[in-house]
Amino acid sequence: MPQTSALRVERHDGGVVSLTLAQPDRRNAMTAELTAEWAEAVAALRGDRSVRCVVVTGQGQAFCAGGDVGWLAAEPGKSPAELRDRMLPFYRAWLSLRALDVPSIAAVNGPAVGAGAALALSCDLRYAGSSARFTVPFAHLGMAAGMATTWLLPEVVGLAAARELLLTGRVVHAPEMLRLGLASAVYDDAALLERTLERAAQVASGAPVAQRLHKIALADGGHASFEDALRWEALAQPVTLATEDLQEGLAARAAKRPPTFRGR
Repeated sequence: MPQTSALRVERHDGGVVSLTLAQPDRRNAMTAELTAEWAEAVAALRGDRSVRCVVVTGQGQAFCAGGDVGWLAAEPGKSPAELRDRMLPFYRAWLSLRALDVPSIAAVNGPAVGAGAALALSCDLRYAGSSARFTVPFAHLGMAAGMATTWLLPEVVGLAAARELLLTGRVVHAPEMLRLGLASAVYDDAALLERTLERAAQVASGAPVAQRLHKIALADGGHASFEDALRWEALAQPVTLATEDLQEGLAARAAKRPPTFRGR
């Protein structure tokens, strides 16, 4: 996959791929260039069975400053319908990561603001550096929330906390991110990426078919009911029981060695 100036794509051992927003002078704001490269990179990962986990982070001192303000305010004379036609492709480009059938992890290395916060929320897991900050200040910039924030935020922190964060627009620092569930752990800034890649390797070491089924089962708030969960698992678990990976997992446990799963 070609390297670009706005987005850095790196492959690591074990099927882990990292996507680094690489416009530190713009605090990794979602410029048109970065948006196009992001959409292209994620599309290239779709269907690539060698990929088992994707890590997203930012270069420099910010994770992502959100939408490019100049782009957002560029056409004040447009009608709401015309602006909607502009915004939906933008949302869908950045949220395309959510449609991948492999797990994704955000390494939040600094401020995640507005749409940048939504990008972190769209990942399956989040780890924060000690300098991480999270804020959804849409109303205090004069706009309603975008990029599915009103779905993603309550999915992660619950409705009451989501309401408070959206209405106040206040900044949440790393310790509170951990308390609210916005991050699964907080690491020193210098260790964040290394520790996140370790977690990604742990995720990637699971049986690929099972991990894809887990991601699907827990998407969009999970199952509607207890009975739905039972019915889903009664279909999904037999799929994995018929795989070579199950036999490998059992053999590895008996031999007290790490399994080598092949996704079949």
